[in-house]
Amino acid sequence: MAAPMLRLCCPGRRWALACIDGCSRHRRGAPNGCTSSRRRGQSSVAQQPFITAQKPRKGEHEWAAVVGLEIHAQISSKSKLFSGSQVHFAAPPNSLVSFFDASLPGTLPVLNRRCVEAAVMTGLALNCRINKKSLFDRKHYFYADLPAGYQITQQRLPIAVNGSLVYSFCAGKNRSQVINKTARVKQIQLEQDSGKSLHDDLRSQTLIDLNRAGVGLLEVVLEPDMSCGEEAATAVRELQLILQALGTSQANMADYEIQRQINELENGGEILNETRSFDSKLGCTIPMRDKEGKQDYRFMPEPNLPPLLLYDTESLPAGADPQQVIDIDRIREQLPELPSVTREKLVQQYGMLPEHSFTLLNEVGLLEFFQNVMKETRAEPKKVTSWVLNTLLGFLKQQNLAVSESPVTPSALAELLNLLDRKAISSSAAKQVFEELWRNEGKTPAQIVSEKKLELMQDQEALEQLCHAVMEGHPQVVMDVKKGNPRAINKLIGLVRKATLSRADPTVIKEILEKKLAS
Repeated sequence: MAAPMLRLCCPGRRWALACIDGCSRHRRGAPNGCTSSRRRGQSSVAQQPFITAQKPRKGEHEWAAVVGLEIHAQISSKSKLFSGSQVHFAAPPNSLVSFFDASLPGTLPVLNRRCVEAAVMTGLALNCRINKKSLFDRKHYFYADLPAGYQITQQRLPIAVNGSLVYSFCAGKNRSQVINKTARVKQIQLEQDSGKSLHDDLRSQTLIDLNRAGVGLLEVVLEPDMSCGEEAATAVRELQLILQALGTSQANMADYEIQRQINELENGGEILNETRSFDSKLGCTIPMRDKEGKQDYRFMPEPNLPPLLLYDTESLPAGADPQQVIDIDRIREQLPELPSVTREKLVQQYGMLPEHSFTLLNEVGLLEFFQNVMKETRAEPKKVTSWVLNTLLGFLKQQNLAVSESPVTPSALAELLNLLDRKAISSSAAKQVFEELWRNEGKTPAQIVSEKKLELMQDQEALEQLCHAVMEGHPQVVMDVKKGNPRAINKLIGLVRKATLSRADPTVIKEILEKKLAS
């Protein structure tokens, strides 16, 4: 998926930059040309070798990454791109294969309207120009799980071009500085996926599953405008959020490669022109196939598919059947709220910091959790934000759980915050209650407070008597307070809280003590 390349930050030398996935970016002395990469089930990386003045030595130079992305996102559709076969993950092998998917003679492709609409919607969300006329092509290559010997794609004239992906990330000492970046979107094209090869090492054989063959893909090609892994990861995450907001793809992705290239170059190696696959179990990329030779895909127009024609309000034929045409303007009107707009609303509506809005959106399900808590609590948004981002998220990460797996529900957290808001419990008691809720014993916050006797003392007279007794029992501390020692009063507050088993509000205790000390 990601295709990073490295360049040497060293004056007076010329280095080739990336030639990545159908687009090139180079300086003087760099060769022209480009390399194409195809993702097969996992993220794939196309790489271009360097032209260097001499071999770099380990640790001698500082390396900078040049990252471009070619992303294949599976379209959320009930059926495949050119056949009526269902799309269903983890179905029994070869149970969702039509005659066309198996490339039997005489079968013809029938374009899936949903997939076209998904491509148009994605293009509009990424500020692309939608081509009213786009073409399909055959891309020829041999692979065991590609029964036709070619892949139907859009090489010459894709459905969307010349867009932009705006993404932001937090930087600075406390990650409080929001930096906005833009990556150019070269094109978005429709293409069909291949099948899946299942390698059985024990029997030294490979089995073919064609369930995935013909599934619709969106290929999004980003120009190499990113300069580090953090930028690339942030751009991918933003695209992921956009696709999920649109509902055009579930957008499950992964990214890795830059450090491997640095190690390779500093140890005297060279970066080969190859496609690499990301192994999620190993956490690294592994070689998939060599691409040192010039690839001749023998592109040709797809003879069984006419040009794909789209319309807008002005060009829509009079009396056209809405089911037979696709109206770009109608799709534009139906675009949902995009992540960037959602973040702005969170900042404006709740007064939260921009970096907090990023966290709420970046963690799957966290924004919905936050909003559900807000619906049921009287607590201030700032306090809700703190509990969700610090306490809840901290517990989730500690146990490597997703938000959907949280034993504490939004309703339970809202009830806990209501108790805290009306000063029924102290902050420390609230944390105890949260820990009990996390153990998921089926009790409500109110029940836990009652059983553990965590309610704050409401008897003002009894609390005043306790404060008086503490002051009488610790005359030296009282003298220190009167002499101006700012820490002394905190000691008195702690002694009173200890006497109340932490059931008294520290603020109320301080007010009583200050009143008595002044009298």
